[in-house]
Amino acid sequence: MTEELEQIKVALEATLNKRSRKKFRRLFLSLHGYEQSQVFAEFDVMQRKLIYTFLTPEELANVFDDTEEDPVEASKYLAEMPLPYVARLLGEMYTDNVVDILAEMSPIQRRKYLNLLRGDEAKQVRDLIHYEDETAGSLMTTEYIAVTDQQTIGSAMQQVKQEAQDAELITYIYVIDDQGILVGVLSVRDLITHQDDEKIADIMITRVLAVDVNEDQETIAEQVRDYNFVAIPVVNAAEKMVGIITVDDIIDVIDEESAEDYSRLAGVDTESISHNPFQTALKRLPWLITLLFLGMLTASLINHFEGLLSEVSVLAIFISLITGTAGNAGTQSLAVAVRRLATNNHLKIWRLILNEVATGIIIGVITGICVWIMVGLWKQNLLLGGVVGAAMASAIFVANLAGSLIPIGMEKLGVDPAVASGPFISTLSDLTSVLIYFNIAQYFLQMFVN
Repeated sequence: MTEELEQIKVALEATLNKRSRKKFRRLFLSLHGYEQSQVFAEFDVMQRKLIYTFLTPEELANVFDDTEEDPVEASKYLAEMPLPYVARLLGEMYTDNVVDILAEMSPIQRRKYLNLLRGDEAKQVRDLIHYEDETAGSLMTTEYIAVTDQQTIGSAMQQVKQEAQDAELITYIYVIDDQGILVGVLSVRDLITHQDDEKIADIMITRVLAVDVNEDQETIAEQVRDYNFVAIPVVNAAEKMVGIITVDDIIDVIDEESAEDYSRLAGVDTESISHNPFQTALKRLPWLITLLFLGMLTASLINHFEGLLSEVSVLAIFISLITGTAGNAGTQSLAVAVRRLATNNHLKIWRLILNEVATGIIIGVITGICVWIMVGLWKQNLLLGGVVGAAMASAIFVANLAGSLIPIGMEKLGVDPAVASGPFISTLSDLTSVLIYFNIAQYFLQMFVN
């Protein structure tokens, strides 16, 4: 929270301690919905129970609609409230937000709260809660305004006035036919600027971009971003309109997908925060142990060249230099490949591979020459510098190629490319770099020493 909001929270706590309902309401309700949700999350259980007597369910519904709290935390708040209060609260919230909260509950808890809702409200929630996670169905809300193509502008305007209070967004007015099939869209501006006796069918835009109810959320986010939509309609297999996805949900999706990709690249769940070090360790150990076995292959490889190291021990000095640089180059290539695959569905794979091959050659040659000169001057041995430089150039080229090929291969197999994490690429680069380094060293020694 900002310093100003922290001061407001202190003032609100003072009104709670004094049981000053009027002052609390005036100060709390003057805040933006997002600020209300931030402050609300900071209060303890006893303070929140007092707030439930100060605020109406309708007022608190706005807080829950704007909150960024995990749905699990939001469900804990419901358990603190009297059941009649919960019933009114859930009834005032937008359906998609109610679904997010109930989806995290056990079947018994979910059934209890669904029974509190009115028949039509409960049906809407039940219809949405069964959609697969991370699809359009799980994101959409059913609170939208739809008019028929045979209505006049005047009747449509009257309908908008009646339904605007309950709709989550009225920027777009959707047009359906008698069977409920989406046939067009228009804006509130269109309604205002045309005559009341004109037909909706005559002014609506008929080319409407909609998404299927089972469409993946990442694809939807890309469409909303590309077209700068504030909302996008959702249709079922019969092309009937069943809901809309608003831009605030898309922003959450983008944030969620970015965090997920970052977690996979890092090889750890960055969103799962636990204060128990043992739980944290258990979550990280499987991936680290897998990398440990891969690292053992590198150690075995070094052991295989033990005779070479005993003859030319100076070679050991540069192992970490080569493996570290190659690992960094591979991670860079991986990050670029994953990002391009995620943001450009029409990217030509061969162009990405050729680009990384060319990049690897350029970086490898320049780095190899630099290392050759530095090692040659440092050890007064240009042959040794040449060995290390050639190994460096080759290792970087291979790491760059692997960093682009592995995520491409994963995507072809239907696996998220971000799974090819940075630690995996780095460890794999260690293995290939050591193999390249010692084979080049052995070749040079046989050619120029023996």
